[in-house]
Amino acid sequence: MVQRSLPIAIIAIAMALLAPVITCAQAFPSKSLRLIVPSAPGGSPDINARELAGELGKLTGQQVVVENRPGASGILGYELLARATPDGYTFAYISNFIATNPSLYSKLPYEFARDFQPVIFYFQGLNVLTVSPSLPVRSVKELIEQARANAGKMTFGSSGIGATPHLSMELFKSMTGTAIVHVPYKGTQQAVTDLIGGQIDILCDNLASLLPLVKSGRLRALAVTSLKRSTALPELPTLDEAGLTGYELTGWSGLAVPAGVPRDIVLRLNDEINKALASPTVIKGITARGGTTMGGTPEQFAEHVRRETERLGKLIKAVGIKPQ
Repeated sequence: MVQRSLPIAIIAIAMALLAPVITCAQAFPSKSLRLIVPSAPGGSPDINARELAGELGKLTGQQVVVENRPGASGILGYELLARATPDGYTFAYISNFIATNPSLYSKLPYEFARDFQPVIFYFQGLNVLTVSPSLPVRSVKELIEQARANAGKMTFGSSGIGATPHLSMELFKSMTGTAIVHVPYKGTQQAVTDLIGGQIDILCDNLASLLPLVKSGRLRALAVTSLKRSTALPELPTLDEAGLTGYELTGWSGLAVPAGVPRDIVLRLNDEINKALASPTVIKGITARGGTTMGGTPEQFAEHVRRETERLGKLIKAVGIKPQ
């Protein structure tokens, strides 16, 4: 009798030990969630994050509070995530910065593989090359001619060193042999304001951020950075079509939590966000801004970050950007 009852006792003890974990997974989330966006309000990351937050809130029954932490190429926001309590209630919007910063900064207060756990690949988009309406150019060819005739005098803005708006123009300069001065900003909106006002000449930023201004005529669009035309602006050529053969540089984003968050919580977040990405609201919004929702497993996003870190690192080195 003792021998027969021993396995039952062991099972009972194991169930008792597992009960808190099971209860935790079932109860999560039991309070509001915090979504850190390492960029300023109004830009593409902010728009995408708030749209997702609204849908995720409906699915989980908990409010998702968006917290903007702009500056330093996303470093301020990523450092905040690395220091957050690893309970799954704080997660962050991860963009190309996470892949470019290791090549741009000799020292970072975080390390992706050590301090973060990928949750999901969220979005893939493209940039649109725009100029100030006061600039007398209406095509990529005319822009190149203008830049060559005014070497070192024209300027382009970006949302930070290493962001896709910066790298898009560095690749443009490299392929066209032009000298255009970089003016980094803390966020897209500040760059847009100066572009409209004529303080800078060029901005090659996320289509989501610039589309309304292009359609209203406040900015003049010349081309997109993907190899295929955008369904949002099908009349615009790609830079490849405009004469820069092989030009391609697209943006992307995902979501991550601090290292140490229990695996079951990561998978629960992944499951809920996959559902949010499949919702008509999110699909309609992302598509209207010229992007594509992605989804998938945490491992798939981790592999994407690894590949992009290698690819963009090579681009940064090739165009001669030195680490700070």
